[in-house]
Amino acid sequence: MNTKTRLLAVPALALGALALSSAPALAHGDDSWSGQATLGTMNNSGTTGQAMVDVHGMDATVTVNVSGAAETFMDGPFPHAQHIHIAAQGTCPGPDADTDGDGVVNTTEGHPFYGHIGTSLTTEGDTSADSALAVERFPGGSSYTYERTLELTPETAASLKDGSAVVVVHGVDPERMPEAAAAKMSDLDPALPAAATLPAACGTLAASQMAATPEGGAATGIEAGASNSAGLTVAGAGAGLTALALGIAAVARRRTRA
Repeated sequence: MNTKTRLLAVPALALGALALSSAPALAHGDDSWSGQATLGTMNNSGTTGQAMVDVHGMDATVTVNVSGAAETFMDGPFPHAQHIHIAAQGTCPGPDADTDGDGVVNTTEGHPFYGHIGTSLTTEGDTSADSALAVERFPGGSSYTYERTLELTPETAASLKDGSAVVVVHGVDPERMPEAAAAKMSDLDPALPAAATLPAACGTLAASQMAATPEGGAATGIEAGASNSAGLTVAGAGAGLTALALGIAAVARRRTRA
């Protein structure tokens, strides 16, 4: 069984647990505009990047350029879940958001700042919150360029237009985490190590008049409609930890014994 096959078993994570009951839909008319974000490092991950969303009506071309991310897991690239989070403060959390004092800001601690998932930036297929960690459909490795045209939900479109949409890239090398945090399991799913779901980079999408996405993007996905579901389906952990979970947890255990 190859690494990609093993990664298919990673359960979907509740990265956006709170459901959005209602949000204003965009009015028809002049709906062509762009938003861009600088992705700053979170949790000492070393991950940085740029994101741009070019909107035409309810369709959006999303480009994300990432570098300095966690590079490998076993013999394959480390997968990086990435999402547009919506309907909160529209900001990225600072170190003070670490309420449990373990030296990192986990997804739950960041939620009041950047909100729940509006759109999963997968390379193909579903883009709803139900695909929060569809590992085989997210980019991976230490650097990548992602580009995809997809259909926005009204809720995501509204947050993009009012400036409360935030791009978050997840997945941190446990070697870059404090030992106490690296030894923990995820705050979202106790079957996964904290490193698998920890926010690695974050940036607020600021609206602009730019009409073009950054050059050099590779079309890594196909056009697809997103579900209007605002919540997440929480999958069961199955018969045991996935290869990703086992590998990251092993690194954390080695650090703890060292």
